Amino acid sequence: MTQIRFDPALPWWAIAVLAGLAALVAGFALWRGLRGWAWRGLAALAACAALAGPALERGTRAALSDIVVLLDDRSSSQQLPGRPAQVDQAVAELSSQIAALPGTDLRRVTLGDGEDGTALATALSRAIAAEPEARLAGVIALTDGRLHDAPQLPQGLPAPLHVLLTGQPDDWDRRLVIEEAPAFGLIDQEVTIRLRVEDQGTVPEASRTGSVALRLSVDGEDEQTFAVPMNTSLTLPVILGHAGQNVVQIALDTAPGELTDRNNAAAVSINGVRDRLRVLLVSGEPHAGERTWRNLLKSDAAVDLIHFTILRPPDKFDGVPVSELSLIAFPTRELFLERIDDFDLIIFDRYSVRGILPPEYYMNIARYVEEGGAILVSAGPEMASVESLHLSPLGRILPARPTGRVIEEAFLPRLTDEGRRHPVTAGLGGPDPDAPDWGRWLRLSQVTPTGDAQVAMTGAEDAPLLVLDRVGEGRVALLTSDQVWLWGRGFEGGGPQLELLRRIAHWSMKEPELEEEALLADIRDGLAVTFTRRTMQDAAGPLQVTAPDGTVTPVPLVPDGPGRFVADWTAPEPGLYRLADGDMRRVLALGPAAPREFEETVADAPLLAPLIEASGGSVQRLSDGIPDLRQVRAGRAASGSGLGGPWIGVTPRDAATVTGLERRPLLPAWVWLALVAGLILTGWLAEGRRRAA
Repeated sequence: MTQIRFDPALPWWAIAVLAGLAALVAGFALWRGLRGWAWRGLAALAACAALAGPALERGTRAALSDIVVLLDDRSSSQQLPGRPAQVDQAVAELSSQIAALPGTDLRRVTLGDGEDGTALATALSRAIAAEPEARLAGVIALTDGRLHDAPQLPQGLPAPLHVLLTGQPDDWDRRLVIEEAPAFGLIDQEVTIRLRVEDQGTVPEASRTGSVALRLSVDGEDEQTFAVPMNTSLTLPVILGHAGQNVVQIALDTAPGELTDRNNAAAVSINGVRDRLRVLLVSGEPHAGERTWRNLLKSDAAVDLIHFTILRPPDKFDGVPVSELSLIAFPTRELFLERIDDFDLIIFDRYSVRGILPPEYYMNIARYVEEGGAILVSAGPEMASVESLHLSPLGRILPARPTGRVIEEAFLPRLTDEGRRHPVTAGLGGPDPDAPDWGRWLRLSQVTPTGDAQVAMTGAEDAPLLVLDRVGEGRVALLTSDQVWLWGRGFEGGGPQLELLRRIAHWSMKEPELEEEALLADIRDGLAVTFTRRTMQDAAGPLQVTAPDGTVTPVPLVPDGPGRFVADWTAPEPGLYRLADGDMRRVLALGPAAPREFEETVADAPLLAPLIEASGGSVQRLSDGIPDLRQVRAGRAASGSGLGGPWIGVTPRDAATVTGLERRPLLPAWVWLALVAGLILTGWLAEGRRRAA
């Protein structure tokens, strides 16, 4: 490489001024008719050229090798049957062909799974940015063409991009697409999930049925099957059965020959919430603690409370008919017969059987509990009398039988071993449950627990104070003292009155966080999970975790307090996991049931097509054979098919770097001096001949 450089002896503006003066003098001489004006003008210009310092610069160059980037996609979708072998063979053969090209280097980039799918565009942009643009001869990508970061694609390429697709031309796959799903829903009310079942690729004739069987289950139970049309958006109704997380699992049967069944299932987590908690509070007579229940329930904005109190004392006999004991007719028939199933909880607060409610009403209340309802009895001395609820038809579902004795002495409520485990009372005793910092109560009715009832708290003479039981599908709670209001008034320091009553009421209404037998999963970060097993037993676990691929992993549980066992665990991959410990079952959705890598599995490159076309590259299938690699000049076709099969081309860039530089004056100084002097002398001689003439 040779070129002329200048090293001026004066600033360029000074040289320009001198050149301008020389041109003016030559022009004046021409105007005056002087015969040697041209020679003198040339002499002046030669002097200006000498002052500019022209020099001849000669550099030595070293050729640089061309670079070909080979990107092989090893994401999860590339692990489908047959694809790893295709990529391995193509990498080996193309690497050999690139090594055989003169002056060509290989840059290999291997791409795995990213947090958000296949980041092929990001990997491609980084690989190109890492290489000098003047040396990049071509980019070859071995992939299925399914990328999830299309906005990161480079705006252009200085060399052709060739995409070699894996898979087979007759590949096909069926997938389930969840288009819209709610995050929350009301319990026992219908919510809808919008979904679509679609086919991709070359669907065989035997699988073109027009409809497919769709299986639906909530929390892994009561699976239902529906026939749904293909390639059509539809809404699927779901009814949430409980508060908290409801995992709705939707799945398709695997069709013969489809690429994978990993996108045939989806799990949707919907948080069930209650519209309003409907509570019926029946107070048998006015007493100091009556407003305790009313204040508790009225303070909760999510509770609809109906409350009535029997104001007439039981010892007043004046012959007034029962129907006239109220200023307004109370709808007892409507409440206890016709609309009793509308209530989530019925509370009997110091209620005595006085003939106001007929026996069939009590029988209907018992039926209501056995079918899933709940009652809470807060008893006083009337429990030990002939007007006890235990002597009514309701007595068969109560968790304890009164002995007829009322213990009138101060006592400190204590938690039993079961009470320390039961979520209704667990933790109420503070750091030392054997010596809680509570005030005393002054009275309780002595009872004997029945059946499998659980005694959570005891009082005077270790008599049961709080008894909890399950009857059929429902729940019954019995508080054998009416002195809980003493805690609310701060007697002897008081106690956790509101928290205790709130827990009793919400346990009765089956709130998930108060279930004594529960299996909980708290997703902390990504695939990290904390399992919590609550139980009334002394031991639990190991927890059996079934992964999406069917493998079962035992996870040991360690104690974390009475009736509480925990474990920290990290899932190997996103998907739907089934948890089991004894009779306890739970379905857990970690990330999408079908990872993003398997949303679309049929090999195609629509997102890469604009960049391929702009760079002059091509899309070819490895199933047609691994193409030959050639060098082609810029501007010519970079792909084609010859006698030996398909071929792809890379563009030689002829890049080089300067290794040395030599500079020397265009003419020596004495030559410039002689040239200027000779021109001046020639001009003088020309003028002298004119005078002689």
